[in-house]
Amino acid sequence: MSLTTPNAVLVLEDGSRYEGRAYGAEGTTFGEIVFATGMSGYQETLTDPSYAGQIVLMTAPHIGNTGMNDKDMESRRIWVAGYAVRDASRIVSNFRAERSLDNDLDHEGIVGIQGIDTRAVTRHIRSKGSMRAGIFSGAAAAESAEVQLSQVLEADQMAGKNLSAQVSTQEEYVVPAVGEKIGSVAILDLGVKTSTVNYIAERGFDAHVLPQTVTAEQILAMKPSALFFSNGPGDPAASDKHVELLSTVLKAGIPFFGICFGNQLLGRALGFSTYKLPFGHRGINQPVLDKATGRVEITSQNHGFAVDAPIDGVLESPAGFGRVEVSHYSLNDQVVEGLRCLDINAFSVQYHPEAASGPHDSNYLFDRFRDMVLTSATTSGASN
Repeated sequence: MSLTTPNAVLVLEDGSRYEGRAYGAEGTTFGEIVFATGMSGYQETLTDPSYAGQIVLMTAPHIGNTGMNDKDMESRRIWVAGYAVRDASRIVSNFRAERSLDNDLDHEGIVGIQGIDTRAVTRHIRSKGSMRAGIFSGAAAAESAEVQLSQVLEADQMAGKNLSAQVSTQEEYVVPAVGEKIGSVAILDLGVKTSTVNYIAERGFDAHVLPQTVTAEQILAMKPSALFFSNGPGDPAASDKHVELLSTVLKAGIPFFGICFGNQLLGRALGFSTYKLPFGHRGINQPVLDKATGRVEITSQNHGFAVDAPIDGVLESPAGFGRVEVSHYSLNDQVVEGLRCLDINAFSVQYHPEAASGPHDSNYLFDRFRDMVLTSATTSGASN
């Protein structure tokens, strides 16, 4: 087929259509259309479980030139529902590459589209907000526009959707502490990334990665040094059981650290609500202000929901956990990017401090977590 012959189309729920060429597997796929602004790190994006249920559109125009490899996988598979790029590289030119991106997409059944004006789609989403979409390629691209649009409109909305069971591990596994062991961390896998687990292990903790079905009683029986909630996809308002679990563990006095989805669930456990952003924050160039230091961090983010809380002043937890403050906020739109509890050992951030592909401005948060756990253990020992 000619490189210019359309054999794929991206259809948005408002009827917008963008014709291009098939990329990866051919067929039909549906999901929430979102854009990611990273100039690099596409493999980490594709294998981030937080993108489950989403068609990811890359704003960087040239994708695939460094290929794919096993070392940079953030999880066991590619999770995006679909993939849209402007210019897919026809060759792979990196010494670390083991295969091409196109081959991996095809092998894992990920339906994609290339050759569309991704800048135009991005501007449309920024104006209209994230919405449902479908990619139709190969034979499916020949269906009528009316049939294609009706199928998009029948797809699920992201709001109200719980996707934890799709991305979580089915069995507990342990990554041993690196160097001298100082404790253990119970990690609730809501879509955790490999680098997150490794960073916790590198701080001297046995990292016990647990399925999302685990109960508070099971966690308390483990007597962990701390609890960690990972990133993950879906609507935090649809995860009541994880909020209840966290509330129980916080009341037991166990230190807590959460990132991304974990930040939203801490917000809910503290008694705050969450809401859906118009088009979310996705990419590796998101500026965040640390209120305590005045330092601006460039962060990696992937979220479509946020905690609803004022960014100024000290707040009283509506759920009775004492004083809370917003520790970080977005410099783009003042969205809450972090929470810090002042009367219990708990904090969280909305962004991804592990950011294997960069930036690494926020990696210190894993050190802060370790220090909080050590201080808590010392204080607890002294009081006993």
